[in-house]
Amino acid sequence: MRTAAHYDHLIAFALEHPWALTASMRSIVVGILAARLAGEEPDVAVLAAAREARATRAVPSVDGAVTAVIPIQGVLAPRMNLFSDMSGGTTFDALTKQLQAAVADPQVKTIVFDVDSPGGNVAGASEFAREVLRARTIKRIVAQSNHLLASAAYWPMAGATEIVASPSSLVGAIGVYTLHDDISAALEQKGIKREVLSAGKYKAEGADGGPLSDEARAHIQGLVDGTYGRFVGDVAKGRGVKPSEIRNGFGQGRTLSAEAALEAGLIDRIATLDETLARVTPSARSGALRAEDGETPPRHTDQEPPLAATSQDAGAGPDPSLIDFEQRVLALARKGCLT
Repeated sequence: MRTAAHYDHLIAFALEHPWALTASMRSIVVGILAARLAGEEPDVAVLAAAREARATRAVPSVDGAVTAVIPIQGVLAPRMNLFSDMSGGTTFDALTKQLQAAVADPQVKTIVFDVDSPGGNVAGASEFAREVLRARTIKRIVAQSNHLLASAAYWPMAGATEIVASPSSLVGAIGVYTLHDDISAALEQKGIKREVLSAGKYKAEGADGGPLSDEARAHIQGLVDGTYGRFVGDVAKGRGVKPSEIRNGFGQGRTLSAEAALEAGLIDRIATLDETLARVTPSARSGALRAEDGETPPRHTDQEPPLAATSQDAGAGPDPSLIDFEQRVLALARKGCLT
């Protein structure tokens, strides 16, 4: 059995990076950590089922083509560790490998992300967002909310060719937060006086459990603002709008219903996963792509990835080197050099 010491790195993981996560999931994350620190072991059968559910599945069509369905479920983390394993969540590292494999497979014509996630840790989100943007220059990428597409999950999915939400979906929560607990009063009540010994001017900021200094608070807020800027920039690039439109709209940190998300521009149409798969996968009945009755048309299904943010929003936009790389990829794709 693992002891609390084995989970120290989980606490560090939870505290060292800001989170892009829905408010309702915060208590669940805390509960998972608390249970493990108390010595409770995860259910092995449940974890095995969660791993199986994260595997890519193929939906064949009559013309020999395949639609690859990649699940994104639970709390997101950068790579597989005890936290993601025990929570049944998904990692950006695994998703990147699944996406790259689907892009490289000549039989796969369309990639559908089947998403039911409240978001998670921001580490790895921007990197995966770039992978999605690059993949959509080669193959059709559909992000399907089934039934929660929020925060760090929405971040990379904004780069899909189109975003679809099931009728009962919640979408959005574009924002970032971090936490600092001032436990000085609790320590004083218990007669505990904490003394921190450190080297490095700022190394022990907040380590004494007391309130943050103005300088420390400003530094942490700067980290949050910087992460939010990358979030906004990636979403703006994926959705083909200015970063200012994301900051001043798109729910401003709230999750929206499918109807409200469609009106706000977060998604392109409302449909179930089955309806989406029927539309993008040639069937025996139609032998071709077909639109479902009552669906709204996609906003930018056949468009190339939009260019960089305008100058007034440059602080929140992508870096020029990435833009240059992606434009070169686009040029190669037009010439038929990429398959």
